[in-house]
Amino acid sequence: MTKWTLAGMLLAAATTAWAESFPATLQWSQRVELSPRVSGIVREVGVNAGDRVQKGRSLLTLDAAPYQARVAESRAAVARFTEETAEARRDLARTQELYDRTVISTSELDQAKLRQARAKTQLDGAQARLARERQDLTDSALRAPFDAVVVARLAEPGQNVAVGLQPQPLLVLAKAGEMAARFKVSADRIGSLKAGQAVSVLVGQQEFPAILKYPGLEPVADKSGSVYEVEAVFAAKELMRAGMAATVRLP
Repeated sequence: MTKWTLAGMLLAAATTAWAESFPATLQWSQRVELSPRVSGIVREVGVNAGDRVQKGRSLLTLDAAPYQARVAESRAAVARFTEETAEARRDLARTQELYDRTVISTSELDQAKLRQARAKTQLDGAQARLARERQDLTDSALRAPFDAVVVARLAEPGQNVAVGLQPQPLLVLAKAGEMAARFKVSADRIGSLKAGQAVSVLVGQQEFPAILKYPGLEPVADKSGSVYEVEAVFAAKELMRAGMAATVRLP
């Protein structure tokens, strides 16, 4: 049983006993601004504002050629240091055998151990660089973190993107199929509200079963004094817009 099915059942049981109604404003239940983790030139933007996208879909790609080249270089370095580490390991085994037969000195054995340790360190470093370059290549594309609606497209092919202290948002997404109605209640009323409580949201002529997401913990300024903000989240199959007027009904 989904949370929306449960909310619908509770709503049906309480439709004749609504105690209060509050004016509300629709907001996205989840909104994210996507920025690349790496710098580069935008090669392709595959979506426009208003498009619905599925989780994992590629939305925007940077020119990946520089990152592909770095991956190739790091892969070659790993191969080289892998061979050198194997050779150093074989050399250490031969040196250990000669040392056990008292043919060579302790210093020669120590030098062989040092060469093997140095080769292993270089291999570890090369493998770490390869992993980092592969991650940079993956990060040269922006993908949808969840099923979403594209709220804004802020990038075009050919645009230069530089990663700095303040990320440059290129796309804005909102969670698809779910909206939040934000409303305000007095300090006297906030204590009786609980997260997960079933309520109703009226948008136009449509009524939706909803669930309180969280009762506000800090007061906000309002013309009527200090009040608390509360959100009621509900499933919405059709596209709605943030900022639309709504009404939240509490049992």
